[in-house]
Amino acid sequence: MINWKIRLINRTFLLQVLGALFLPLLAYQGLAMEDLTSWSSVGDLFIKAFTNPYLLAITAWSVFNAVTDPTVKGIGDSNRAKSYVKPSNK
Repeated sequence: MINWKIRLINRTFLLQVLGALFLPLLAYQGLAMEDLTSWSSVGDLFIKAFTNPYLLAITAWSVFNAVTDPTVKGIGDSNRAKSYVKPSNK
C-alpha cells in the first residue's frame, strides 16, 4: 500500500510525477518547455500523447518509476513510510 495522503502533500513527489508526465512527451515531440506558451499547446501535446500508444507506454513507465519505492518488495511504501502523518524532514 502507498501512503498517498503524505505523497500528495510532498512537493518533491509532485514535481517528480509532473516531470515523469511532461518530459517524455516533450522529448518525443522534440519540444522544450519554452514551446508550451499557451494552454492550447499543452492540450495539443496531451491529445497527441493519447493517440500514440508508444508515447502512452513510455509516459506510464516513467510515472510508475516515479511512484514506486525501489527499497521495498513489490509496489508500495515501507512500514515506516506508511506510518508518516507528514513528510519526513530527512
